[in-house]
Amino acid sequence: MDSERGGRGGRGRRRNHREDRDVRLSKSISYALRHGANQMGLQMGSDGFVFVEELLAHSQFCSYSLEDIERAVATNDKQRFKLCPHPEDGRLQIRANQGHTVQVRDLELRPVLPGSPDCPAEAVHGSYLSKWRSIQQHGLSRMKRTHIHLASGLPGDQGVISGMRRDCDLAVFVDVPKALADGIEFFWSENGVLLTSGNAEGKLLPKYFSRALRLRPTRSILPLQ
Repeated sequence: MDSERGGRGGRGRRRNHREDRDVRLSKSISYALRHGANQMGLQMGSDGFVFVEELLAHSQFCSYSLEDIERAVATNDKQRFKLCPHPEDGRLQIRANQGHTVQVRDLELRPVLPGSPDCPAEAVHGSYLSKWRSIQQHGLSRMKRTHIHLASGLPGDQGVISGMRRDCDLAVFVDVPKALADGIEFFWSENGVLLTSGNAEGKLLPKYFSRALRLRPTRSILPLQ
């Protein structure tokens, strides 16, 4: 019995070790494809793709295999990555679907048009209560990223897989049609995140906020002004 329990414990430890390793790999891939490709010497196309063989040849990834990469992509709960063959030579390539600080010209983003079936009445940006006073006064900022990220709903809502961190305790809802009417552009990413660069200063101003919610410990409405 003791040896049997030890065997199961050993398998559990191995499984947990692999899960921890997969999390580290996913975070490393995110950094490389969203932010660090140039500094790492990785050749990134204008569409954001990097060849998997080049990624695996880098010292940061040399302990991983193609199987590890494929598993990291397939099991990512927010579907952050796209893995596909290059259309010309079939070499496997990978990219992040959004979240870049590096400029990527062609992410195959789908523009949101006013009145179109995929134009949401509102979208939500997840943040933290500690930042609410600044957001309330100055709006949402894309910061160093190329886009502000918005979700189609709150975490746990049907069909919502990405767009905000799960530990967010503030939800700011944006009136998308109102912003579109003022010339603010929105795009859908491949994994269902709504993206916008905001205005010329990279901001979504408070006048586009439709409501704000404190998410924890219980949900409650926050005054917009």
